[in-house]
Formats: sequence, structure tokens, C-alpha cells
Amino acid sequence: MQPSAGPALPHARSGAMHWITTAAAVGALVGAVALVQPADASPKAGGRPATPSGPPVAAPDPHAVTYPLTCAPGATVDVISHVSADLDGDGRPETIAVVRCHSDTGTPPSGVYVLSAPAHAGGLPKIAVTLVNPKDDRQISDFRLAGRSVKATVLGFSSDDTPRCCPDLRRTYTWEWRDGRYVALPGPANTI
Repeated sequence: MQPSAGPALPHARSGAMHWITTAAAVGALVGAVALVQPADASPKAGGRPATPSGPPVAAPDPHAVTYPLTCAPGATVDVISHVSADLDGDGRPETIAVVRCHSDTGTPPSGVYVLSAPAHAGGLPKIAVTLVNPKDDRQISDFRLAGRSVKATVLGFSSDDTPRCCPDLRRTYTWEWRDGRYVALPGPANTI
């Protein structure tokens, strides 16, 4: 075997210190890369993190909620209509429910509520947002889901003298999830 020509180069020798230094440098680089995210990496719209993958989450049951309605003694709460969809993009469906006190005569005011899934398995759904407060004395018709938006016609009264059987004002509403909250987009108000 012939000796190598020229002096021994420092980078050509492989000693224990060389490998320890290389491993430390590679480890630091991998750690730094794991902490840095690309500029376009951001949480889902609304600032909520994505839900881990797993079995699908059931939509909240609108009949399992206690609604903040002041009903006559002994009267129950009627769920008039409901739809479910992932409106806020967090990977879990919400349920939007139209409810009112049960009445054999007349039409009590309705409330529209967004229900979220329970915080833990076996828990009850909860009211996340009130879209229409029954205290505002409104009735709801043409309630539906359009993509990730909720739409309804909201009926009201022009004065306290207007009989509660016969709303005389109508306005369409669309509710959308924007910037971390539900935004009401009212249409023009019309008389009936």
C-alpha cells in the first residue's frame, strides 16, 4: 500500500469527536426545521385548530338542550326545525335549532340557537350562540341551510297593537361564520 501523497487533511479523518459534532449539528437543524412553519401555514378560518382525524362526530341533538325560554307553567319546548352542518370549519358539525314554547293556540315567539357538541364524551350539547332571541317577539319561516350558511325569513310586528297571530313585517336573514363569529346579513325589510 502506498502512502497518500501530501499531508493528511483534517476533514478526511473520522474520529469520535467529528461524529459527535456532526450529529449535534444535524439534530439542531432538524429541531429548527420542526419549529419553523411555512408562511402559509395557519390555523383554519376562525382561528380554531383542525380537529384530529378520527371517527365522525355526531351533530348535537336539539332535543337534549335546555333552552332559555320563559314558557307557561307546564308547557314544553317545541323544536320546530333544525339543520346540522360544520358552519365554522372546525371539523365538527353544529346544529341550528328553531324552538318555541308549546301552545295549543296562537304562535309564541321563536328563538334560533346554534348548538355545539359536548365538551366531553357523554356530555350534553350546549348553546353556543343565539341568532334570534325569543324576547324580540319574532316568528321564523323558510328556515334552511345553504352550503355553510343558515337562511330564514324572520317575521315581526310593526307595533304592540298588531295582533300576535298576524305578523306584518318580513325580512330575510343569512347567518355566516366570519372572523370567528356568526354574522347576520339582513335582506330588505318588507311589509306583509
